[in-house]
Amino acid sequence: MKHGFIKAAAMTPKIRVADPVYNAEEICKGIREAGAKGARIIVFPELCITGYTCGDLFLQELLLSQAREALHTVADATQGSDALVFVGLALEKDHKLYNVAAVLQNGEVLAFIPKRYIPSYAEFYETRHFMPGNEVPETYLFDGEEVPFGTNILFEVDALHGLTVGCEICEDIWAPLSPGTLHALAGATVLVNLSASNETVGKDVYREMLVKSSSAKLIAGYIYASAGEGESTQDLVFGGHNMIAENGTILVQSKRFAPENIYADLDIHRLGHERRRMMSYLPEGRERYLVLPVHMEEEETALERTFGPRPFVPSNREEWEKRCEEILSIQSYGLKKRYEHTGCQSAVIGVSGGLDSTLALLVTARAFDMLGINREQITAVTMPCFGTTDRTYDNACKLARTLGAVLQEIDIRESVTVHFRDIGQDIEKHDVTYENGQARERTQILMDIANRTGGLVIGTGDMSELALGWATYNGDHMSMYGVNAGVPKTLVRHLVQYYADTCGNDGLREVLLDVLDTPVSPELLPPVDGTISQKTEDLVGPYELHDFFLYYMLRCGFEPAKIYRIACRSFQNMYDNDVILKWLKTFYKRFFAQQFKRSCLPDGPKVGSVAVSPRGDLRMPSDACADIWLKQVEEL
Repeated sequence: MKHGFIKAAAMTPKIRVADPVYNAEEICKGIREAGAKGARIIVFPELCITGYTCGDLFLQELLLSQAREALHTVADATQGSDALVFVGLALEKDHKLYNVAAVLQNGEVLAFIPKRYIPSYAEFYETRHFMPGNEVPETYLFDGEEVPFGTNILFEVDALHGLTVGCEICEDIWAPLSPGTLHALAGATVLVNLSASNETVGKDVYREMLVKSSSAKLIAGYIYASAGEGESTQDLVFGGHNMIAENGTILVQSKRFAPENIYADLDIHRLGHERRRMMSYLPEGRERYLVLPVHMEEEETALERTFGPRPFVPSNREEWEKRCEEILSIQSYGLKKRYEHTGCQSAVIGVSGGLDSTLALLVTARAFDMLGINREQITAVTMPCFGTTDRTYDNACKLARTLGAVLQEIDIRESVTVHFRDIGQDIEKHDVTYENGQARERTQILMDIANRTGGLVIGTGDMSELALGWATYNGDHMSMYGVNAGVPKTLVRHLVQYYADTCGNDGLREVLLDVLDTPVSPELLPPVDGTISQKTEDLVGPYELHDFFLYYMLRCGFEPAKIYRIACRSFQNMYDNDVILKWLKTFYKRFFAQQFKRSCLPDGPKVGSVAVSPRGDLRMPSDACADIWLKQVEEL
């Protein structure tokens, strides 16, 4: 349970219809299997102790009494285990039958949760046998023991802060106002569903959509266990479609028509973070619930869950193409609106032959096409200085010409040299003044050209650079509209690649591919033997690591220790753990120290779920103390 993780299981035992003794044995096997795998929430299908398809046999006293005995057998199998186990059976109460989930732990029956919505349409006729469950919990005498009975019961686990479990049964999730919705509003962060959903053509897609959307809108984990092999096929077939979802994402699901138990690591702390930030998520109704405290021993969950090393970049090709096109559209539409509002007809952009300025120029060209403005109104300015190499210079020139922009070359060596002389800077001293003096000279030139042409300076800096403060204050940090401000560096590369793949221009594709192959560098230090001597990732660390850190810090609210843990797992074949730790320290130091640069950013479009704009997602004080984050990093 360390870092908020808990392992959940959705189980589909192979049963026999109307054979509670056999079924109990199979359920017990499942409990032992799930326990061995470290599952702490274990969910079985609806009415699995007897089978869902018993029909009028549910009215037989012998079947009901055998089901009660079988429940004792299953409860005994949980002795010595603190896992929460949910098992379905038919239970008589006040001479009426209820379709219930029995909640078991450590040999005891903690509660009975009855099904609220009883279907009686199409192939379903449950109202022939079962009553709708009561919401307000009542006391039910089960073999001499008082057990709470009702839908409004939650289970609050002490070993994991924020873990509260609620239960609904099959049809309940299909109802307009499901019990699960009420459970979540009352505080449940994990919902379980014991189901017996039969298969018809296309139903699996709708079922999956229900589980995904329920977990998304309720910001919850959702464990769905469905009946499968062994149910009667007299008129229906049950495919055992099990799913475990979290906040709109299916973490794992089983193949239908093949009995398969599934496991997933739910992240309760992430769910808590999402609910904290969503002010439209308004808790209510907890006073109408019986909240049962549940004790579990605190232990570290052995993670099976994977975290993609590039959270900003889709791994699926089709989704990747869609994402790239969408982001380019957001960037260009944002810029288009700015031009429509200001009435400007020209753009000024500094091109270096690097990734960021390449993307910014591509976006600007696209926006001008939308506006019907000739691309010759784009002034692409290349400003060679002490660190410029032939390769980047050539690429900058080729890119501008290929896109139809006007290329203007302004060599700034002389002006920077004069400036250094004026301020008493030794030109042989290659310190921060040496570097930033060049960056600010370039920005001044761009601004002045924009004034002369009546245009806007288009910013090129990306979100990763802003997160790390890897920008010269009032240098490349400043523009009149920053089209890349919401795009992390790892995604910049993919956007340029996508453009190269889809532009249909061999000359443009060739130069874009060479830009992609060029090391990331501000080129503010003299080259060595004509090649780039200043490589950004050697100085601040690999951007793929920093983007990973940034995503899980800002989007998910993870603490440093948790980010380090999942980073070691995600990059285990790429970076040693000590290398990951080194750059994690760098990330936190720079992120907190450089907020003052982000606090006065120019306008620019948000494109994803993470952004650092002071007017949008990140309202952070420039002088916030980083000590508690850095202390945890030091303790790793």
